[in-house]
Amino acid sequence: MRRREFLASCAVLAVTGCGEEPTALLPPGELSGNDLKSGHRLHLGELPPPTEIRRVPVLIIGGGIGGLSAAWKLERAGLRDFVLVEMESAVGGNSRHGENVVSAYPLGAHYLPLPTREARAVRELLADLGALQGDPQASAPHYDETMLCHAPQERLHIHGLWQEGLLPRLGVDQAERAQAARFQEMMAEFRAATDAHGRRAFALPVALSSSEPRWRALDRLTMRQWLLDNGFDSPHLHWYVNYACRDDYGTDYRETSAWAGIHYYACRNGEADATNQAGHDAVLTAPEGNGWIVRKLAQRFADHTVTGALAFCVRQDRQSVGGRASSRPVSADFYLAGENRTVRYEAEHLIWAAPLFVLPHVAEDLPAELSATARAGEYAPWLVANLTLREPPYSGVGAPLSWDNVLYDSPALGYVIATHQQLRMAPGPTVLTYYQALSAEPPGQARERLMNTRREDWAKQILADLSRAHPEIGALTQTLDVFRHGHAMIRPLPGVIWSAARQRLAQGWGRMQFAHADVSGMSLFEEANYRGVLAAERVLTQAGVRFSSSLG
Repeated sequence: MRRREFLASCAVLAVTGCGEEPTALLPPGELSGNDLKSGHRLHLGELPPPTEIRRVPVLIIGGGIGGLSAAWKLERAGLRDFVLVEMESAVGGNSRHGENVVSAYPLGAHYLPLPTREARAVRELLADLGALQGDPQASAPHYDETMLCHAPQERLHIHGLWQEGLLPRLGVDQAERAQAARFQEMMAEFRAATDAHGRRAFALPVALSSSEPRWRALDRLTMRQWLLDNGFDSPHLHWYVNYACRDDYGTDYRETSAWAGIHYYACRNGEADATNQAGHDAVLTAPEGNGWIVRKLAQRFADHTVTGALAFCVRQDRQSVGGRASSRPVSADFYLAGENRTVRYEAEHLIWAAPLFVLPHVAEDLPAELSATARAGEYAPWLVANLTLREPPYSGVGAPLSWDNVLYDSPALGYVIATHQQLRMAPGPTVLTYYQALSAEPPGQARERLMNTRREDWAKQILADLSRAHPEIGALTQTLDVFRHGHAMIRPLPGVIWSAARQRLAQGWGRMQFAHADVSGMSLFEEANYRGVLAAERVLTQAGVRFSSSLG
């Protein structure tokens, strides 16, 4: 028996257990995720009164990309007297990462597309962190070569073979291929489309997109319906588009806004200079995904950051909303779990960078319209698993092992390889990061399943899924850790992105600015960054601090 065949037979035993309880044969690992205990404390409302009052000019609640981007802009403008408070034990939100003896690896977002010209703040941030070199507003900037995803970038396992790219080609007849070509042509037209004022139809950030009714009307139907209305009935094309919606939004294309579905393909037109030799579909990545950005910003703002603190009572002086504000017009109470006590922060300005669905539960006197909009958002639950392997899986037949590896018709979204950027000559241990958006059932039901399923059961499902392409995966896997995102991202259902109520929410409330990607109606890095920088710039304006805008 050859080594690969032996490993494959071991994998089958590990997954099936030959009729016995298989958990003893499964690789060990941990089950973790967002701080559920603190969230339950907020729901029960059994929290002690504050024992200390701290005063600060600017308070940021939420340490995801929105909160970190707000902190970054405040510091760049010279306003360094702020505090960033995060409920979790570490900042980063959906861009957090983990690390073991083999490699760092993502726990969420794993790449950043080349930023568009509209995403000025993202470019400035990347330049500040060293990933973009030279003029950040050049039409085609130069990027650090080590950050650009090395080839091969992506492949698809279909009909037992691996093909380059994710749009199915193997086993696809000529009629379906013609539909795929027409679809790509239409997406290219959408990417180039502008209105009479020169605004792109599908810009990133979303707020800079055209407001013309012909484009906004797409937000009233689903992506699946748009495909059918335009004569696209190819099963392979439908799978591909559904994969894109699940990948970026955690939402099935039967429920995703057509505007959001088209935006996935049409918004990204960022370029790199000729020396980078990178196409518009190139991405920036690292072993820890977008965690490298979080790590650098977390280090920079360590003295300004408080973690493990649950916000449960946010107040705003009534005069700060409709009249003359007091010296400290906003306050927030935080339960410090590690100290079992409550601290109150009083501030002149507050930036809310936590998920919006939490706000109505903690903010006193929040206007009914804002409360209703914040409550109305639906959130997609996600599972992220990191498998540490003693060596990479067998590459299979066809396209070689790539950074992003996707299985056709899988309930999951495939896996990325954390060690891909190392370009080492000899194979060795590696980490695969496996993603699954629980989009096949209603979010509440999926969230309940996510929280009540044992790690061992997830491990069996994951190994069984991957074994379709890699029969030896069970024998190669040394550890399998599962991380749960109960409310990973807001779902861009029809009518969410361009609703009048959401546009009202984007204006803020008195001395409180909203800096979470939820405000945009879709959870993308560029949206969180834009909302964070915009909130910071509004605070700087209110505080009378002169600054150069990062938003153009």
